[in-house]
Amino acid sequence: MDISNETYGPDHKAGYVSIIGKPNVGKSTLMNQLVGERLSIITSKAQTTRHRIMGILNGVHDGQEFQLVYSDTPGIIKPQYRLHESMMSFVRGSLEDADVILFVTDIFEKYDENDVIERLQKTQTPVLLLINKIDLATPEQVEEKIQYWNENFKSEAIIPISALTDINIKHVFKAIVSRLPVHPPYFPKDELTDRPERFFASEIIREKIFLNYKKEVPYSCEVIITGFKEKDDIIVVQSEILVERATQRAILLGEGGKMIKKTGIMAREELERFFGKKVFLEQYVKVEPDWRTKERALKRFGYEE
Repeated sequence: MDISNETYGPDHKAGYVSIIGKPNVGKSTLMNQLVGERLSIITSKAQTTRHRIMGILNGVHDGQEFQLVYSDTPGIIKPQYRLHESMMSFVRGSLEDADVILFVTDIFEKYDENDVIERLQKTQTPVLLLINKIDLATPEQVEEKIQYWNENFKSEAIIPISALTDINIKHVFKAIVSRLPVHPPYFPKDELTDRPERFFASEIIREKIFLNYKKEVPYSCEVIITGFKEKDDIIVVQSEILVERATQRAILLGEGGKMIKKTGIMAREELERFFGKKVFLEQYVKVEPDWRTKERALKRFGYEE
């Protein structure tokens, strides 16, 4: 990306900040809060984030310009499909180029974050351990959790937070900026993310599928944007929703197409909020057998190099 024409001071700070942790601990909510924009899917279901999503924040702190490049990553899991293996490769990549790592835990986690800890034990990168969802806990529970992590994990700082209610988020921001290296910006200053508009359109539709369907169906779905045409007064979005089996297609459509219509209305409303313009959304549901295990399919959907 060309930033050669931009001007910045000799003490400009810039760095990559990777947000990692187990599924459903609030990583996406945290990134959206830190960036100030809704870039990542947020649902109560685990494993909703499949890609590495970057959110870019520019500003001035204590008279010093900075650029933070946040990475929201998939929750760390034991892979069961080729898709899961690809998701974990995004996590590995985010750890390799990180200048600061945010290790997000849940106040109610039962001390089973070993999968995450294993990945962090060899890193030389500063790690900030964030205990999330403290708005749901008592002060005694928070203190107990802080004591546990002090005894069991070596980090630069332990910060109890609530990503949902903005508790201690400013403290996290200051802790990050203080650890950034002096470096020119990596991206143009007017960019918010490294992802194209089509990506966010597909993520918004996928989020509504997670909200409206239960069990295996959301995890078996992939959303492909086959058309994205922006006109003066409207954006026309054409999408394909892929499932693995015909029975899943029937569930997704619902009786008389009622469920897919409901999902489409919710997605269109969210797309209009995101893009700030009227949206016409077309949806087609297709069967792509066992796409989560096929290398060719995963490459086509952007999961593999």
